[in-house]
Amino acid sequence: MLPAETIAAIAEELAHAERDRTLLPRITARYPDATVEDAYAVQGVWREKSLAAGRRLVGRKIGLTSRAMQQATGITEPDYGVMFDDTVWENGAVIPYDAFTNVRVEVELAFVLAQPLEGPHCTVFHVLRATEFVTPALEILNSHIELEGRTIVDTIADNAAYGGMVLGGRPMAPDQVDLRWVGALLYRNETIEETGVAAGVLNHPATGVAWLANKLHQHGARLEAGEVILAGSFTRPVWVSRGDSIVCDYGSMGTVSCRFL
Repeated sequence: MLPAETIAAIAEELAHAERDRTLLPRITARYPDATVEDAYAVQGVWREKSLAAGRRLVGRKIGLTSRAMQQATGITEPDYGVMFDDTVWENGAVIPYDAFTNVRVEVELAFVLAQPLEGPHCTVFHVLRATEFVTPALEILNSHIELEGRTIVDTIADNAAYGGMVLGGRPMAPDQVDLRWVGALLYRNETIEETGVAAGVLNHPATGVAWLANKLHQHGARLEAGEVILAGSFTRPVWVSRGDSIVCDYGSMGTVSCRFL
């Protein structure tokens, strides 16, 4: 692994980049021997600094779970990041465009847990039993590391490119809807840009949540009751410009929308 002082220095760089909305050179260009575990260590230092500054953890995001996203990024394994209370937006929110860098949106389902989930043998059935409800969500991507040539190491260290989430639609218990067949139509400025079905996430969106519980077990952690878990996008990311309006129609699960100003 990278030396502890190097990991701390990278985490500090990322904290400054988040605050100043700047882009950093790829970590893997500067430290070609950096590993996935190094990247999670960087993310962990950044997370603890954020918690010490008063931010509150509300959940986790899972990324790169669908073929659409893996093909869009050239990365072939899932990753995860953390979500803080100051990154959650209500349905219909007007969101400051300048709060993010490389702004894109993704189509997801959010799982809200009623019970903790813990690996190493968590399955889809454990996830469904522990889930209070599932609701439509948009994830806002926010990259602080240059995109060209990045690897999963760069993405993980940058908190899996998480910027924010917009929750909306019609929350439903997991036994009220066939989650594999939840479809979504993503519009930008009233023009349809992407469509997808939730089974695109590892054949069932709850599979991503189970993967996360098992992955966290490797890092000595678990998912807690009350956490919100973004299960992964089942469309490609859509780039957003200042002034854009975003609406995603989830059919029987309702709609979620926002606007960037």
